[in-house]
Amino acid sequence: MRQAPDPTRVRVVTLNIWNRQGPWNDRQVLIRRELAALQPDVVGLQEVLVMKSMGLSQLDELAADLFPHAIYSPTLTLDDGHGFTFGNGLLSRFAALEVQHDLLPNPMAHEARGLLSVLLDTPHGQLPVHVTHLDWQLDLSHVRCQQIAFVVDRIRGFSAMAQGRSGADVLPAVLLGDFNAEANSDELRFLRGLHALPSSIDGEPRAAFFNDPTEYLGTAALPTFSRHNAYAAICRETNRRLDYVFVAPPDRKGRGEPLSTRLCFEQPEGSVWPSDHFGVLADLQLAPQPG
Repeated sequence: MRQAPDPTRVRVVTLNIWNRQGPWNDRQVLIRRELAALQPDVVGLQEVLVMKSMGLSQLDELAADLFPHAIYSPTLTLDDGHGFTFGNGLLSRFAALEVQHDLLPNPMAHEARGLLSVLLDTPHGQLPVHVTHLDWQLDLSHVRCQQIAFVVDRIRGFSAMAQGRSGADVLPAVLLGDFNAEANSDELRFLRGLHALPSSIDGEPRAAFFNDPTEYLGTAALPTFSRHNAYAAICRETNRRLDYVFVAPPDRKGRGEPLSTRLCFEQPEGSVWPSDHFGVLADLQLAPQPG
């Protein structure tokens, strides 16, 4: 826990908030309480619901009084008549310079998934942050492979766009999300430089590399979807690590280097858990390092 924001670092968090399932009003209190305690600079959220006709937005509920900037990216319309949408969100204490919304490949015609890309204006450079949520079905690794290849191509294009600005100082990109995949899957081995996948642009095999702070720092790789959580136990699935913070390799100034990481939103209050997933927190170097 930090008593005050450290301007030399950026604290990022990812959490799948489980839309409005379960006792949302009680869960919201727990999520907001922990956000206030953790004091993250940037929060990526998945399964965010907005109901325009009722004036309800989970993103606004969580952002209120805690974050000056909240960006929503709907990926699925659940009810055309009432503006009922589902998607990704970003909470930030930094202002957004650019925002991009992309739908992911959906070859099985399941519920649409997306990628929210935001360029944030930090004191030490422009920070590209991406929030995503891949298909969940256990037998759809091949679909997630298509989706993550698309995500990486969009991240590369977004960073290139930012670097194309006159005088822009662009930091290593951060990718937050619920990937519905374990670290040894082809889709996440691709992200960690251990596997090649066809590019979404031209079909040619390409590799990618992002640091997983848990691996980088030698921290224990704990499940984020766990039967220890009463809401997750309902699914009767194995304990799995599905939620991640990834960051592009540090630049020559040392910016983007993982400094710490741990789980968050992992404790209940009575019978109420913050979500069916645990969250992930990482502190990353933001200010240039000497040498």
